[in-house]
Amino acid sequence: MRQKLFFLGLIVMFALSAIGHFGHWDMTLQFVISAIAIIFVAGFLGKATESVAHYAGQRLGGFLNATFGNAAELIIAFFLVKEGLFDMVKASITGSIIGNLLLVLGLSVLFGGLKYKEQKFNARLADHNGTLMTLAIVALFVPAVFVKVEHFSLDKDKMLSIAVACILIVCYLLWLVFSMITHKDMLADEEMSADHGEEPAWSKGVSVLMLVVATVMVAFVSEWLVHTLDSFTHKFGLSELFVGAFVIAIVGNAAEHSAAIMLAMKNKMGAAVEIAIGSSLQIALFVAPVLILVSTLVNKGSWMDIVFSPIELTAIGVSVFVAKSISKDGSTNWYEGVLLLMLYVILGFAFYLV
Repeated sequence: MRQKLFFLGLIVMFALSAIGHFGHWDMTLQFVISAIAIIFVAGFLGKATESVAHYAGQRLGGFLNATFGNAAELIIAFFLVKEGLFDMVKASITGSIIGNLLLVLGLSVLFGGLKYKEQKFNARLADHNGTLMTLAIVALFVPAVFVKVEHFSLDKDKMLSIAVACILIVCYLLWLVFSMITHKDMLADEEMSADHGEEPAWSKGVSVLMLVVATVMVAFVSEWLVHTLDSFTHKFGLSELFVGAFVIAIVGNAAEHSAAIMLAMKNKMGAAVEIAIGSSLQIALFVAPVLILVSTLVNKGSWMDIVFSPIELTAIGVSVFVAKSISKDGSTNWYEGVLLLMLYVILGFAFYLV
């Protein structure tokens, strides 16, 4: 019954979003409908990904969950790049990273911890993830300092941005080789490997088909949502920084929210951590660099550099520090989830006042 209601809501909201866009409804109404619709389609994407992940195995499944969980943010960001809204793209990247590390992980730890007194996962994997996130922070911090302090020319800025972007992509690809091929046994998680006797929602073929359909639906609704952002931002006097870092990030993270929380409540904290932290890693080491490279191709007169503002770097830095501190011992409890959520609320207030 619940599944039928979900799919009914999915179809209705997707149809309303399409009608509102092509019928040129009020921009604020379009934004609200599109935002609700993208939550539904992101949830559908998460369900399809989880079903495909069942057949792919848990490690690859966690990667697929992170990848397709980030599809909404990536597609939204692509349309923002196409529109030349680079500041909002950087804010959405920042929001995706801190949203996964603080909101998604925090909710997972909290709800999982309320059901189980203590939840454990692979500490080695957490340590490697923390080190990679530290690398991402340093890689974003270095261009910001050198470009601002040394007053780099546009050519030097572009050269440095492209070089750092390419290096980060290589780091991420090598991490996939390391974690899924050469050292996959060392980074395996017992809970992630355990068979809990759960059947996937669909057969393998139908799961793949549903994944394709969900991704296409996300692409359409993302474009419709981006079309309304400029009017929505001006009407309510919101900064691009806040809209990108919190509104877009929360809406785009819907798939990770649902998938990670459900896994944590099934005592699969290893898989939940893999989704939350793995998504942040993918955004920082792969999605952001790819968007840098894409911007040089789709925008003839302008492009997006990799120089983030001090506010964005601070938000990412403190999020990585706290998330790494909480996850490094390979165990969590509900109070640690509260701490992550409180930091997210603090950053939300600070971004709102900018």
